[in-house]
Amino acid sequence: MRGLTGEGSARTPGSIQAVSTALAVLAALALLVSACGAGGTGARDEGPAHSDSMAGAAAATPSAAPSKTPDTVDAVRLVKDDPEVSPEVKRELKPCVADEYPVDVSYGNLTGGSGDDVVVNVLTCGDAVGVGSYVYREQDGSYKNVFKAEETPVYAEIDRGDLVVTKQVYEKGDPVSSPSGENVITYRWTSGRFDEEYRTHNDYGKVGGDTPTPEPAS
Repeated sequence: MRGLTGEGSARTPGSIQAVSTALAVLAALALLVSACGAGGTGARDEGPAHSDSMAGAAAATPSAAPSKTPDTVDAVRLVKDDPEVSPEVKRELKPCVADEYPVDVSYGNLTGGSGDDVVVNVLTCGDAVGVGSYVYREQDGSYKNVFKAEETPVYAEIDRGDLVVTKQVYEKGDPVSSPSGENVITYRWTSGRFDEEYRTHNDYGKVGGDTPTPEPAS
């Protein structure tokens, strides 16, 4: 031990210098801790950068894809070029006013194909009576007739994936505007064709305008 502490005056400046160096290190450490605690840039600097990255991630998230709008078809040309359509219906298919044709067209998935099926109803110009209803299925970029009904009056529509055909029933003496009832037939696509699932018959109520109302007893 004495060998380490001998030659006092010669070693004293070195000891003082070592103590000063240690104090300087401690002071530097104190300043560093103070800067981290109150300097204000350490941990808080990362906050805005974190929120910016979250905002960027949110902006990069793709929104829900809009529902596909079906490609429209030239229904008039489709019917006129269809060899399955009767000549009588084709004769009815003429403009009513200017270039407006009496056709109703709807699109939907009836046959499970890759594209939308097309339902076309051909009507008369005067009283809009259905003279023909057809379903066209897209195949290899073209449309094929997979259903037709030409028993006047008739009307076809899509109902929750099924084909629903309404045929009005007339009794003798019924005017065109007032049928006695209707047959509603539901078809479903099965094994490459439309098969009848079920049918219902509805009778229209007749309002007896000529029936006298009995008078109350006096």
